[in-house]
Amino acid sequence: MKLVRDYIPDIIKEDGKTCVSRGCVDLQEFNDRLRDKMIEETDEFLEEPSYEEAADMYEVLRAFANLYNLDMKMVHSTADAKRNERGGFDDGIVLEKVE
Repeated sequence: MKLVRDYIPDIIKEDGKTCVSRGCVDLQEFNDRLRDKMIEETDEFLEEPSYEEAADMYEVLRAFANLYNLDMKMVHSTADAKRNERGGFDDGIVLEKVE
């Protein structure tokens, strides 16, 4: 049992197969299943980095943003502002100690 994209049950039926699906029973289940899906998609991306796998992670992020009523344009602009102020994670810097 896992969270799937919205059209997957219809695609399965169009293939002449049957499936049993349901909606999440509450927001907690939805949150938990999105977390599990993000881990799954991240693992798949790390095994085989590709635009497809990156898009899957992005789609889970969009679902999280929607769940918490966050506008994706604001997510992007906030990310850009933080990147401009503090940088990104491109250089792989590891902070080992602060005194």
